[in-house]
Parts: sequence; structure tokens; C-alpha cells
Amino acid sequence: MNILNALFKTSLGKKVIMAITGLVLVGFVIGHLVGNLQIFSPPEKINAYAHFLQSLGPALWVIRAFLLLMVVLHIWSAISLVLENKAARGAKGYASQKTLRASFASRTMKWSGLIVLAFIIYHILHFTVKNTHGEGFYPMTTLHGEQVPDVHSMMVYGFQQPLVAIFYLIAIALLSLHLSHGLSSMFQSVGLRTRTWSGCLNKISIVVCILYFLGNAAIVGACYTGMVKIQNPELQQLAMGQACRTDCDVCETRLASNN
Repeated sequence: MNILNALFKTSLGKKVIMAITGLVLVGFVIGHLVGNLQIFSPPEKINAYAHFLQSLGPALWVIRAFLLLMVVLHIWSAISLVLENKAARGAKGYASQKTLRASFASRTMKWSGLIVLAFIIYHILHFTVKNTHGEGFYPMTTLHGEQVPDVHSMMVYGFQQPLVAIFYLIAIALLSLHLSHGLSSMFQSVGLRTRTWSGCLNKISIVVCILYFLGNAAIVGACYTGMVKIQNPELQQLAMGQACRTDCDVCETRLASNN
């Protein structure tokens, strides 16, 4: 109980919570990127990956609940620390001096965090809840004789929509900016950042965040430009502004090639 009180009722404890939850969330977003980079492989690979996650059943919802808890605790600890800092802040001159010393990333942490949160909600509605684009946007495909969601085609078609692509790139840019400050601050919060290697840590954080942004931007760019193409005939018709028909030439061609 004393440990919980120390974590949730002291500034140091809240910094530890922010650092631990931040570490978990950083691991998740990097793992998420690695999984999404399979879009450059044959469609079966990312579809099999998505099907594996779905096949976890209740365990997947436990993981989602855990990640949601991490997000909630991260936001709560951030807001609590900001309020404490404002309450403890003294003269106006000190506040102005502190703002001048602060980096752009640190000054925009609140706004970048809020926009990223909005993006996460949309992303969940887009690919998890599947209710943002209508029923025809979420086709099925055959994988090893089993009908599974065609995640490959959903991703490609989704990022071919200009507004979705732009919103995604803006959110990823802000998330990368958020991480560039958060990664180094995470070590400082738990007392592991020293003057000796703080400069090196800042550079590593920036490199990681740039690579993270470029990896996600490559996915969006490849889908938007058609470098990665829709393979599902149903979504091919949708992308061309046509309804899928039972006598579709695309489907007949594909069926003929499979036989």
C-alpha cells in the first residue's frame, strides 16, 4: 500500500508511472510499425499476421485492455505533473525563462499528445471496430482455405484516401515529435539520465523518431502512389468507383488464373 501511495501521490511516483507506461507504449508503436511494414510483402503475409492476432481471442482483448490502461495512466500522470508544476511555479519571470529554455517538442507535448489520442481513437474505429468506411470497405480473402479479413487491401485502399493519408502523416509526425522529447525524459524521470550521456541520449532519441516517422510515411506513400496495389477484386472495383458484381471481369480473371 505504501508503494502505491508513493507512486500515485508523489511527484516522483507519477514520473515513474509516466516513464514505465511510456516505455510500454514506445515498445507497442515500434512493434506496430514492424507489423505494418509487412505491407511490402505479398498480401498473404500481413493477412496471416492479422489473422494470428485475431485468433488470440480473449487474450487479445486482455492485451488491448492493458494497453488502454497504459494510455490512461500515461495521460493521468502527465496532467497531474503539469498541474503540480503550475501550482509550484513562482514568479512570472521564472516561467518565461523556463519557456525560453524548453525545446519545441517539450512545449508542444500537450497538444501533440491530444492529437495523437484522437488519431488512436480513429485508428481503432478504422481497423479494429471497422465502422468508418462502410461495410464494403472490409472485404474477406481466402488464406489456407479459410476466410479471413483482407487487411492488406484495407490498408492500401484506406491510405489511398487523401484525407486519411494526410491525417495519418500529421498524427505520425506529432507522435514522432512527442517521442523525441518523451524518450529522453523517460530516462530522466527514473534518474538514469546523466550529464555524461544526455547529449548522446538526445541524439539517439531523435534518430529513432526520424526512422519511426520515415517507416510509417513509407507505408502511406507506397499505398497512396500505387506502389503497393490492392489485390482484392472487390476493393479494386470500389477503388474505381464501381460496385462489385457477380459477373465482374476482374473476379472471373482471378478465378481463371487460380484454377
